Amino acid sequence: MSKPLRKVVFPVAGLGTRFLPATKVVAKEMLPVLDRPLIQYAVDEAVDAGADTLVFVTNRYKHAIADYFDKAYELEAKLQEKGKDELLALVQGTLPRHVRAIFVTQPEALGLGHAVLCAKPVVGDEPFGVILPDDLIWNGHLGKGGVGALRQMAELAGAQQAGVIAVEEVPRDETDKYGIVDAAPIDERSARISHMVEKPKPAEAPSNLAVVGRYVLPGRIFQLLEQTTPGAGGEIQLTDAIEALLKEQGKVLAYRFQGTRFDCGNKAGLVRATMHMAMQDPKLAPVVREFLAQG
Repeated sequence: MSKPLRKVVFPVAGLGTRFLPATKVVAKEMLPVLDRPLIQYAVDEAVDAGADTLVFVTNRYKHAIADYFDKAYELEAKLQEKGKDELLALVQGTLPRHVRAIFVTQPEALGLGHAVLCAKPVVGDEPFGVILPDDLIWNGHLGKGGVGALRQMAELAGAQQAGVIAVEEVPRDETDKYGIVDAAPIDERSARISHMVEKPKPAEAPSNLAVVGRYVLPGRIFQLLEQTTPGAGGEIQLTDAIEALLKEQGKVLAYRFQGTRFDCGNKAGLVRATMHMAMQDPKLAPVVREFLAQG
């Protein structure tokens, strides 16, 4: 995996049922954390890692993400006409000029592995990243001293010539909500994975290190996904293909990233992320403190 990380895949075909009825018309990845949608945080992290090609795996009904990253001619013209340069820069800055967005349709919801496999024609055989936008990982303002989780992982992947999976310690009684890794520590943040278990019962979990929404994988994973036997509901699991990669190459690393993860796939996580981001804003932080003080 000596090539730089140029391509990042975003599986965004989910229906977002936990946020109904809002997600009848708004893609869950477009739900705002303050004034920026979840997908913007994910894209910024990918660009920070060096990506210039972003592959969105979506369904045939979700057009909002494509619209968001498209040029808004009328809006930009009005902002320019009124001299609102700061707002114009915000609108034009959703995607840097050197970065292209490619949209691929996932015809059926057949699991995360299937969604990643849909990106094969664009990614080819080179290393690539995967970001699940539901997991917002904040490590300060990128480009202003903060280093995104995916960039941390890409640097480790390049140095160690290995696939890298983001992990985080979770309460032992919650292991049945995550993929869990059995891994031998290399240093403070990285470990060599020997085995992965999908949603084990707490008594059977090999550790409390849970896989969260970031991956850096070799192009070989696509062939392994094609060979993966579908499980319940006909779904192809990415975990199964990574297990096959482990057996074949013997080296996939778990990485405990620097940063704070917010699980924005549920209401509580989205609220926590919003409160956290508000506290980073000098104008909003006093408002939050005042509100909380009212208890």
